[in-house]
Amino acid sequence: MNFLAHFHLAWPDAGLVAGGLEGDYYKGPLRGELPTEIERGVRLHRAIDAYTDSHPVVAQLRRDFPPDLRRYAGILIDLSFDHFLSKYWANYSELPLQTFNAGVYRALLSQEHALSDGSRRMLARMLEYDILGLYLDWETVPASAGRIGERLRRRNPLSDVGPQLTPARDMLERAFLAFYPELQAFSALQEESLQASDRHDVAR
Repeated sequence: MNFLAHFHLAWPDAGLVAGGLEGDYYKGPLRGELPTEIERGVRLHRAIDAYTDSHPVVAQLRRDFPPDLRRYAGILIDLSFDHFLSKYWANYSELPLQTFNAGVYRALLSQEHALSDGSRRMLARMLEYDILGLYLDWETVPASAGRIGERLRRRNPLSDVGPQLTPARDMLERAFLAFYPELQAFSALQEESLQASDRHDVAR
């Protein structure tokens, strides 16, 4: 999942939200080097990604992807799902999307001191361009994919992905609508488990 989904599934806990960002940058085992709340957010981030990658709906979606794009399906699915979460936001949150995004930015700024350099750089870009707000526009998906493709070692294979990806748009939308409620339920259970684990550790 991409930024907006991770933040939505972590909301409203500022530490979990910060971990939702840090999860893209903190590598390796978690050994208590991060603040407890952010470490819990990284664990949630990793659990969400693992659940997503193994889910039958997402697995089938990967198989149905256009053959030329199948190698990059994970990137394109993540970006597309943020668009569809934005599009159907009212189905999943009582907060207006702009209000939620502003709350996420405030939460991240409140935890900025504990974030890695990579997370802080991404936060600066989010604030400068309101990246969370951009995903309401479908064209943000291929544009973002093109920027990610610039970081790949080979010639950018996603520089003009829009014409190839657009025919898969309906398929991606159906998969998101089937999958996301199940991801929400999983995330809620995962948060409860992480909180219970933290309480147990404190009690010992």
